[in-house]
Amino acid sequence: MTDDLTSRLVTRVGDVEVWQVPELVLPTSVRWLLPDAERAAVDAAKEWLQPHFMDANGYLLQSIHTYLLKTPDAVVLIDTGVGNQKRRGGGIPAFDMLDTPFLERLRAAGVSREDVDLVLCTHMHTDHVGWDAYLDGDEWRPTFPRARHLFARPEYDHFAATTQAAAPTQQLWQDSIEPVVKAGLVDVVEPDYQVAPGIRLEPSFGHTPGHVSVKVESAGQSAVFTGDAMHSPLQAALPHLRCALGGPEEPARHARLEILQRYAGTETLLFGAHFAFPCGGRLRREGDAFRIDALS
Repeated sequence: MTDDLTSRLVTRVGDVEVWQVPELVLPTSVRWLLPDAERAAVDAAKEWLQPHFMDANGYLLQSIHTYLLKTPDAVVLIDTGVGNQKRRGGGIPAFDMLDTPFLERLRAAGVSREDVDLVLCTHMHTDHVGWDAYLDGDEWRPTFPRARHLFARPEYDHFAATTQAAAPTQQLWQDSIEPVVKAGLVDVVEPDYQVAPGIRLEPSFGHTPGHVSVKVESAGQSAVFTGDAMHSPLQAALPHLRCALGGPEEPARHARLEILQRYAGTETLLFGAHFAFPCGGRLRREGDAFRIDALS
């Protein structure tokens, strides 16, 4: 893990400030994330992946963080990380029973729990909804008590229907989703919902059945927050390869390619849910694939 976990202003999109509020960063083996990647192709991408998205040893830098949007009218969070004191067994041991100063990092960005107006969820995986609720004594309570929590209808319906099918999903529902549902803070919306002036959801189904991206437009500028449609900028260079975290292979690949083709060569900035700071940049074509030029 890296010790550089301070909240930082990423950029401004018109009148909207975009901040990264980090939880943790995990160096990740290319071979683990993209089992079919060939060394020559990875080496060719190092020129633009390093130093931001890949370290000097060739490990991908996978960040778990929340995007904080400060608009002229609202304080918005996109995804809320893993959360503290959550029992998370399974494939990523680092997620289990975290105890991080995430809320202090949020305050360092100038925002308290009570300041948040909207919480947007790209999809309902454990590292995207965890801070929706926090442990108060022995009870899970909404972390952001004034915020409306928006979930895309296909995503919400899928996970609500499968909560009893597997223990991890049931645990996630109980300690992260159910508290905001019981508090009456949830809005289940269509996957192309207009959230607020200049902020809307875009369907990007694949990684999960109702996965969405978030498009922000302000004063002639724009950015798209693509959730887990890509887990690393390396996937721009190798868009057809299966990903160990990608979900159902064909739908996930389709969603990834659709985003890459839609935004390559445009002025829209692209940010991934797990791209290390500066979290993304401008997408452009490079031969038969793509690259992301990191914000400077």
